[in-house]
Amino acid sequence: MSKLEALIRNQHTFFRSGKSKEREFRLNALKKLREGIQLYEQHIIDALNQDLNKSEFESYSTEVGIVLEEIRFTIKNLHKWMRPKKVKTPITHIGSSSYLYAQPYGVTLILSPWNYPFQLAIAPLIGAIAAGNCAIVKPSELTPNTSNLLHRLISELFPKEYITVVQGSIEASQALLQENFDYIFFTGSVPVGKVVMEAASKTLTPVTLELGGKSPCIVHNDANLKLAAKRIAWGKYLNAGQTCVAPDYLYLHKSIATDFILHLKRAINDLYGEQPLTNPNYTRIVNEKHFNRLTAFLNEGKTVIGGRTIKEIRTIEPTVLVNITWEDTIMQDEIFGPILPVLEYDQLDQVIEGIAKHPNPLALYLFSEDKRTQQEVVKNVSFGGGCLNDTVYYIATPHLPFGGIGTSGSGAYHGKESFNTFSHHKSILKQTTRFDLPFRYPNVKNGLKKIKYFLK
Repeated sequence: MSKLEALIRNQHTFFRSGKSKEREFRLNALKKLREGIQLYEQHIIDALNQDLNKSEFESYSTEVGIVLEEIRFTIKNLHKWMRPKKVKTPITHIGSSSYLYAQPYGVTLILSPWNYPFQLAIAPLIGAIAAGNCAIVKPSELTPNTSNLLHRLISELFPKEYITVVQGSIEASQALLQENFDYIFFTGSVPVGKVVMEAASKTLTPVTLELGGKSPCIVHNDANLKLAAKRIAWGKYLNAGQTCVAPDYLYLHKSIATDFILHLKRAINDLYGEQPLTNPNYTRIVNEKHFNRLTAFLNEGKTVIGGRTIKEIRTIEPTVLVNITWEDTIMQDEIFGPILPVLEYDQLDQVIEGIAKHPNPLALYLFSEDKRTQQEVVKNVSFGGGCLNDTVYYIATPHLPFGGIGTSGSGAYHGKESFNTFSHHKSILKQTTRFDLPFRYPNVKNGLKKIKYFLK
């Protein structure tokens, strides 16, 4: 038996002991996780800086702070979420009552990515703990300092038969996918998501897939252009564009396109300075492979903002490209970097039709003051989630489930939805013994007539 097989077997044994299902055990685990993160805060920030050159502000606001808030919200509401939920019972079941019981799956696998290597490992783990599961976390090998930090933090907080971190390259992930898990939670690219789903299908293991896609950002002719430019620049170039819900491309109404580009240039200068490449707080591209992939896009269209790079430190300026069409290479797959292509339109129908011809985006952003325009887009475009007159910010509220649709993912999490994702909701009918309704039995007189009466 390999070490990995032994580890998973020990987690199954621990889960069957029932300890992780106890409410106080779950609450204590969440509190320990919160205290550990607070204790290791500077170490986490340092690791993120070493891996991605993230600033302290960005590291705290998008990685540390967001999971501390998630833990706080979960601790506050866990007792309510765990209570059996009474639901309605039809008249045909008179004398009985109906309940939903949240039951943990068991041993869960969390596969996390490199772009937000701390947040996207810990956020689903919060849900796994809250629901009463054991967990193995496999962080990305592309951010080794953060992965080492996660291993150190988790190993100090929890016994490995309850929660542990397994490090390694793609071979480690492949080995884990061959093992027997009760639930798999994956965050990453669409191609790897297909591999995860295929592996899970062999054992019919339930899966949540948090993937990506080309998320459109529409700026209509009635938008507040200055504010839209500021919020789009923030959402797009946060983490150097390496965000699954970043605006992937702009749809600009032709009547405001020129003015908007000017506002966007000013907004980028305000956020990152006139020389972003030398800004010590500007995030770099994760590795040379991704850097080379991104810089190839700079040959397309016309560069109107940015476009400069420094290969030695894998940094690309916040860039905007115009004269782009759907046929260009940059429009074929998710960009995942600080390059923003621009399409223009005359009528909103063109936008809706253009998006509909391509895979479902994970996010969508619309800037418009007109409620009818807002309703038309929300109603007629299929996407995971998004914002009206903002970008990205919707993922930071624990009251809104976060997830994709179609090729952008399946399932959702954050807040109560994280608890739900890592729980099986067991349906229970509690029947009375004080009386027994005879009409359901085959020997009752005029039974069919009575059933039709109740069910009409």
